[in-house]
Order: sequence, then C-alpha cells, then structure tokens
Amino acid sequence: MGAYEAKIAWRRGGQPFLDKRYSRAHSWPFDGGAVVPASSAPSSVPVPMSDPSGVDPEEAMIASLSSCHMLWFLAFAANAGLTVDTYVDEASGEMGQDDGDRRYIAKVVLRPRTRFTGRVPSQEELDALHRQAHDRCEMAHSVRATITTIATTG
Repeated sequence: MGAYEAKIAWRRGGQPFLDKRYSRAHSWPFDGGAVVPASSAPSSVPVPMSDPSGVDPEEAMIASLSSCHMLWFLAFAANAGLTVDTYVDEASGEMGQDDGDRRYIAKVVLRPRTRFTGRVPSQEELDALHRQAHDRCEMAHSVRATITTIATTG
C-alpha cells in the first residue's frame, strides 16, 4: 500500500484576520516541484477574499477522480491493443446536502472523449474499458459520490 502526502501553504501576510476578510488564496507545493495556486471557490467565499485563478478543493476533487479514471483507462486500452491519441474529459460535480445539513459532492459525471489510431473500439468495448477503469480507480472508491461515465469517441 502506498502513502501519499500533500503540503498546503498559507500566510496571512499582514492583513487583518478577525474581520474574516482575509485572503483564502494559498498554494499546494508538490514534491516534484509543481506549485498549484489554490483558493476557496468564489461561489463559497466572494472575491477578493477568494482568488478565482486558484484551484478550489471541489474542482481538485473532480479533477482527481477524472485523472485517476483516465490513467486506468489508458492502461486498459493499451492492454487491449488500442492506441489512444487523445483523451479529454469535461467532468462535473454537483453538491448535495446530507441529513445533518452538511454539504458534500454528491454526484460526479465523467464525460471522456477519446480518439484512437488504428482500430476504434465499439461502444460496447469502450464502455467495458471504462467500467474496468472505474472498478480499479482508487479515488472512485474513496468517495461516497455517485460517479457516472458517459464515454464517446471522436
């Protein structure tokens, strides 16, 4: 089993804090050198306290689910002898509210579009590859959201 770490860095930078108008902008520095600007979602905390150019946690969760699914799909496609040229997913998520009035991501829809060189799989084979990817995606097994995949080629 693997272990993973994340570093989250925020600084007040001399701004007032107790008035709750502090910046929610922060960064996610990763061990490979990538630094991702992050913030709360402007729909949750208005600008200028949030930074719309930063990735918010909800977007990151959707991207993580989509990325995990794609990586498994590519592996299964290669095993099936299929050459994938492009894979683009316009994934989305919807918030829900549980019985305790807590908000959570309740539904995620993946919309991967793939292009192939050579043999193009039938819709049935494409759907089977996506089912395999979903079954193996660790991120998908780590959330309670319903995850739906609507796959197309072209």
